[in-house]
Amino acid sequence: MNHQALSSFIWSVADLLRGDYKQSDYGKVILPFTILRRLDCVLEATKPSVLAEFDAKTKAGLNPEPFLVRKAGQSFYNTSSLDLITLLGDQDHIRQNLYAYIQAFSPAARDIFERFDFYTQIERLGKAGLLYLVVEKFANIDLHPNVVDNADMGLVFEELIRKFAEISNETAGEHFTPREVIRLMVNLLFIEDDDVLTPGNAVVRTIYDPTAGTGGMLSVAGEYLSEHNPDARLTMFGQELNDESYAICKADMLIKGQDVGNIVVGNTLSEDGHGGKKFDYMLSNPPFGVEWKKVEKEVRKEAAEKGFDGRFGPGLPRVSDGSMLFLLHLIAKMRPAVDGGSRIGIVLNGSPLFTGGAGSGESEIRRYVLENDLVEAIIGLPSDMFYNTGISTYIWILSNKKPDDRKGWVQLIDASSFWKKMHKNLGSKRKELSDEHIADITRLFGDFSEGDLATVVDVKGKEVERKLLAPGDKAPDAPAGGKVKVAPISRVFKNHEFGYTTITVERPLRDNDGNVVVGLKGKQKGLQQSDSSLRDTENVPLTDEVQSYFEREILPHAPDAWIDHDKSKVGYEIPFNRYFYVFEPPRDLHTIDEELKGVTATIMKMLEELAE
Repeated sequence: MNHQALSSFIWSVADLLRGDYKQSDYGKVILPFTILRRLDCVLEATKPSVLAEFDAKTKAGLNPEPFLVRKAGQSFYNTSSLDLITLLGDQDHIRQNLYAYIQAFSPAARDIFERFDFYTQIERLGKAGLLYLVVEKFANIDLHPNVVDNADMGLVFEELIRKFAEISNETAGEHFTPREVIRLMVNLLFIEDDDVLTPGNAVVRTIYDPTAGTGGMLSVAGEYLSEHNPDARLTMFGQELNDESYAICKADMLIKGQDVGNIVVGNTLSEDGHGGKKFDYMLSNPPFGVEWKKVEKEVRKEAAEKGFDGRFGPGLPRVSDGSMLFLLHLIAKMRPAVDGGSRIGIVLNGSPLFTGGAGSGESEIRRYVLENDLVEAIIGLPSDMFYNTGISTYIWILSNKKPDDRKGWVQLIDASSFWKKMHKNLGSKRKELSDEHIADITRLFGDFSEGDLATVVDVKGKEVERKLLAPGDKAPDAPAGGKVKVAPISRVFKNHEFGYTTITVERPLRDNDGNVVVGLKGKQKGLQQSDSSLRDTENVPLTDEVQSYFEREILPHAPDAWIDHDKSKVGYEIPFNRYFYVFEPPRDLHTIDEELKGVTATIMKMLEELAE
């Protein structure tokens, strides 16, 4: 059963709830029951041996837990003789028995249902006379990993959460990231690490997601590594703010055999659940444009007291958007290069590229990552890729162990045209990346060279061919009446090319007779005074020398101007779209005029036919 058919089947439980539950509350029943049935199926085969072991060790006065984990073959267990199927045999006591069954789970698994406040729902279903019917519905689904693998199970949860979020008018995108975007990020994260991907190398690596959601990023990374090198082991760490998302993530990690103690609940920015830890790989899709006012006190306190010994030393962005705080959080968790280094993949919106002038928090953060040579690449994605927003998004790849050929450089890839239309829109998500798109973007990153994209359109303007062009490649020939558009797709820049110095240009204050006003007292005595109404600022690229720029660009137009060097500030911005803009000259006036005449003639003919 594929994940869409399975989620539709689970969704049919909503028919039972209709009338007794508001639509926005369906998830409070369906999500925990889906997890319960999943755990139920996973433990089914080993239940008899677990129960026998529990009795033996209890009678012997021993702590049964380590023995039960071994017998269950999982990192969790259940000591009740009940399961969802046997619960149906005693309809009159199903509420008490279900409660006892959940209580018999090991503590980590039991915590999942407590996060959902599941006991409240059991009471509510019981009072409405629905509990037996709902248990019966779920008891008839086989959710064993042999039938529904972890990847499909993750997609089922995402599909259900998306539906519940739409009904509740919540933002589904806060909970998870589209799988194809994660696959691209994982490709880019692992591409340079041959030792990890080489089959037979029994390496152990750590991966961390500070905004773990339902655990999709961690899961896809684990699947990718297992596919390429089954002997490698990826230990997963995460933190998640939303209780329900955390519970789903924790259940997924339990079944995968991960240490669920590595998945922490709480606000990453105000209470770092993995303080002091460093990781090999990090992935994150922090919320876009969400203010951090709730945690402002704690963040500012850490920045002031710890500086660069804490997470926020480079600077603080404006309170209206906290996404760059997550970037700093991840950088603080990079393993030192001498110990093997780290690589980071993070999804950000457009504002971290350019928001804030020289000296602002955002500019200082960009300055820190670029001057410390941490940015490997930034990939521009198509709009309408995420469930909760249609804005343009960018994947940043950062590393403190760049290969020699990448040191000192940043690669920009414009993948905004790499998409296919979805068969059915999912919230704001109307586009998706195909496997071919992911492969092309990964190859562009791996080649680390500049390149163009040639798009061939026919006489009707319809796209008929696309071709990636390496330097020196010839563009395809245009078809009859059509044309070929060539635009840059990959560009490479030195780190300092994104930097600039903001200089303050002063002009003298003059009296009514046009004479320069000179200071009469203190430090200003004898110095010409500046006219604030004529004051201006200029951004001088770091690739240019300030004095040369001043003499070349300003003095010819304002011979009496000077620079106030005390006010000069260095800033950094990455005007991504500017580097990929291609000017298309407008059509000539004669062609436009002829088209207008044709349209006018058609309208006149239609009006004449109506008048007859």
